[in-house]
Amino acid sequence: MHFTSEQRLDEGLVERAFTLGEIPGILWTPESASATAPVPLILLGHPPLGLSRMYPRLVGRARQAAADGFAAATIELPGSGDRPRWPAVEQARADLRRAMEAGEPVGDEIIDALVLPLVDRAVPEWQEALDALLSLPEIGGPVGYSGGVISIGVRLAAVEPRIVAAGLFAGSLVPRAVFEEARRVTIPLHVLLQWDDEGNDRQAALDLFDAFGSREKSLHANMGGHTGVPQFAGDAAAQFFARHLK
Repeated sequence: MHFTSEQRLDEGLVERAFTLGEIPGILWTPESASATAPVPLILLGHPPLGLSRMYPRLVGRARQAAADGFAAATIELPGSGDRPRWPAVEQARADLRRAMEAGEPVGDEIIDALVLPLVDRAVPEWQEALDALLSLPEIGGPVGYSGGVISIGVRLAAVEPRIVAAGLFAGSLVPRAVFEEARRVTIPLHVLLQWDDEGNDRQAALDLFDAFGSREKSLHANMGGHTGVPQFAGDAAAQFFARHLK
C-alpha cells in the first residue's frame, strides 16, 4: 500500500488516498486513531460508477463512521474509474440497457455476465486491501462491510472471516448462484431496500434476504426510488455497526 496524498477534512477526519498495486483507494480515519488507540474499520462498498463520481456519498458515509469512532476505506472496482476498461462487462452492460429500453425481462444470462465476473475479481482485491489496511497500526478491527454491489457483499460475508457484520444495499441485480452463497452467510446483517427502486427486482431482493443463513438479520424497507434513501435509514445502519464493531 502506497499513500499518495493526505488531507484533514472538517470534523476531525483524516483522508488519505492510496494505491495498492494498480488499484486506487481512499482511507478515512478519525484524528483520534493511533497505534495506542486503534479503531475498527468499515469497508465502503459502492456501485461500479467510479470513485470520483461516488466520492460525495462515500465521504459522507466516512464522516458518519468517524463520528462513531471507526475508520472507513474503499477501493476502485475493476473496470471502473481510471482502471482499464473491461470489454466483456461493458458488453453485458450494453445488453442490459438494450433489454431495459425495450421493456424486455433481464435474463439470467445477462445478469450472470454482468455481475459474476465483477464479484470474482473484486472480492480478492477487497481481501488484499483488507490485509494492507489491518497492517496499519491505527487500524485494529473488528471489520464491517457496508454498501453494494450486494453480490460482492454476499461473497465477502461468506468467505472473509475478518468481517463480523455487514450492512447491504439491495439495489442491484443478483445472479442465481449468489442465492446459494447467501445461505453460507452467518454474520449479523442489516439490509436496506428501497421499495420502489427502479433498477432493482424487489422480489429477488426479498428472496435473497430470506436465503441468508444469519440468525440475526433485519430488513429495512423504505418507500422511494434508488436515490431516495431517507436520512434515518443511514442513522439505523450506523447504530447497527455501533452495536457490532465496538
